[in-house]
Amino acid sequence: MRNHFIKFTLLISLVSIISCNTKPKENILKTGNWLGKITMQNKELPFNFEIYKNDSSYEITLINGKEKLKMTNVKVLNDSLSFNFHIFDISIKAKFNNDTIIGVYVKNYVKDYVLPFKASFNPKKTTQASSEILNGKWDMNFKSVNGDDSYHGVGIFNNENKTLNGSILTTTGDYRYLQGFTQNNKFTLYSFDGNHAFIFEGEKKTDTTFTGDFWAGKSSHETFTAVKNENAALPDADKLTFLKEGYHKIDFKFPDLNGKIVSLSDKKYQNKVVLLQIFGTWCPNCMDETNFLTQWYQQNKNKDIAIIGLAYEAKTDFNYAKTRVENMKKRLHVPYDLLIAGSYLNNGASKSLPMLNHVMSFPTFIVIDKHGNVRKIHTGFSGPATGKYYNDFKTEFNKFINQLLTEK
Repeated sequence: MRNHFIKFTLLISLVSIISCNTKPKENILKTGNWLGKITMQNKELPFNFEIYKNDSSYEITLINGKEKLKMTNVKVLNDSLSFNFHIFDISIKAKFNNDTIIGVYVKNYVKDYVLPFKASFNPKKTTQASSEILNGKWDMNFKSVNGDDSYHGVGIFNNENKTLNGSILTTTGDYRYLQGFTQNNKFTLYSFDGNHAFIFEGEKKTDTTFTGDFWAGKSSHETFTAVKNENAALPDADKLTFLKEGYHKIDFKFPDLNGKIVSLSDKKYQNKVVLLQIFGTWCPNCMDETNFLTQWYQQNKNKDIAIIGLAYEAKTDFNYAKTRVENMKKRLHVPYDLLIAGSYLNNGASKSLPMLNHVMSFPTFIVIDKHGNVRKIHTGFSGPATGKYYNDFKTEFNKFINQLLTEK
């Protein structure tokens, strides 16, 4: 009996030694490709992102069609992961374990805007092959499921590398990069840039018509119909917003990022062509326009030109707005003046610029000549995802600004 007791004691001691020297398996956030999914309106919005490790820190890049957006403020602690979406006040807060990440997608500037999020490690990205059933240009009409709102759009689609790509232009801006697939006569398109969260599902009814549904974010649901039309067009973007009768100029007094009041009457803007950009850091189309204006200004800053960005943010608090605009200025390397003009809530932009008939879109830009007269107001922005439309805009923009610069 004594020998059995000694053997048992030795066995327990050996197990204890092994247990003490065996570390639990470390839960490491895997680097490489991940497939994320956000659940919205009982549907899943998929998107790809890549995780990298640089020394002791992590970096994350969101892939949205043909664009890549670098995430900010990436934090990894034990099994917790959090990061912000580029310039937007939106974040992911999650836990990770082996090949999965589970958490929530949060729009921090909107009350109770929380959606379920999950992701799976996906080292080999797969795509579904698509046909050419949507190739071309389409007249599209959208109607709200929960109201009477309706609007017109122009769809531009193509089958590139066996993937369905495209965008939809509207009077307030394009729907940026859309990507998806076709299956028989049905199609699905997605877009997710951190703020825009879009799902389109449709079916081609004839060679020249299709119908479907459009879900955006937490609650927006619209139906759409479309007719193929290579001549489809939107109203002139230069005629939607205009000065009220009796006005020829714009006047304002808004604080810059240091709180100093700025006006168009300030000496630095005299005898210059001035571009006023009405924008918000929450607006993906504004991000596209800001990227364009930043690059353009860098190439033309030695001319008699000035750009002033008027920011309308999601909250009326100056410090909140300042933080968001400073973040955008840093991330996008914006070289021109940025002012805190107010909030977009409750028609804030229209109220702060009462000489305009309305501000119907973010972004909107206003061109002022050397004499201080308004010469053009352009509503919305057709960004890089629209291809030819974007290139045509740039050509016309440069032609018009050069014309104003030659005027005495």
